[in-house]
Amino acid sequence: MLVLLPPSEGKAASGRGAPLKPDSLSLPALAGARAAVLDELVGLCQGDEEKAREVLGLSEGLRGEIAKNAALRTAGARPAGEIYTGVLYDALGLATLDAAARRRARQWLLVFSGLWGAVRVNDRIPSYRCSMGVKLPGIGALGGYWRGPMASALPEVAGGGLILDLRSSAYAAAWRPKGELAGRTATVRVLHAPTRKVVSHFNKATKGRIVRSLLVAGAAPAGPAELVEALRDLGYVVEAGAPGGSSGKAWSLDVLVDEIH
Repeated sequence: MLVLLPPSEGKAASGRGAPLKPDSLSLPALAGARAAVLDELVGLCQGDEEKAREVLGLSEGLRGEIAKNAALRTAGARPAGEIYTGVLYDALGLATLDAAARRRARQWLLVFSGLWGAVRVNDRIPSYRCSMGVKLPGIGALGGYWRGPMASALPEVAGGGLILDLRSSAYAAAWRPKGELAGRTATVRVLHAPTRKVVSHFNKATKGRIVRSLLVAGAAPAGPAELVEALRDLGYVVEAGAPGGSSGKAWSLDVLVDEIH
């Protein structure tokens, strides 16, 4: 199983670890594209601060993120699972998983990133600020930039099992499973049961809880239909939309929640 996650806008501090070693990151097929984005981002943030703030879409209060990006090559690096924070990652709680669940997390989880393309949770990276919606002057819109490298690298990474796609729309634009891969992909929408509406907090927290539940249970459904059953067994209320199957379209699942504890 491969679980596709968005990153978080907010990130933990880099800390005092050894600096980034680009060659150590997973998905080495993305190395060239990563190097190009890193060069562009560092150069931008070492230059005109106002231009960097405008390009990155930062408020005045986030001006310090520019200096952080300028020092990416020398900043301490930590596992990506410790760098990414926020509602989804708080609910996922990687640090509190048992050893078996942590091992599954290293194997199953793939976090998409405007800077790195995609990383595993055990890949050591520095804290940074660069969303997939950014348009770098020399590269262009990152969502479009990553499509080519991802199209080459991701099918092999996906293997032959279920692809559980929990990314937000900006990150989903960087790679969309096609054909046979799409037929074994499931996307999840979290709805507030009383209103049948998507609510951001419910959406992020529940997706984190879903991933944690699967990791802890060791549930590795073979495909979308089996995922529906696994989630129901774990206590979730799931409605399956039109199945993808041989149509080359992903399955769409709705998870209904009343409240988040």
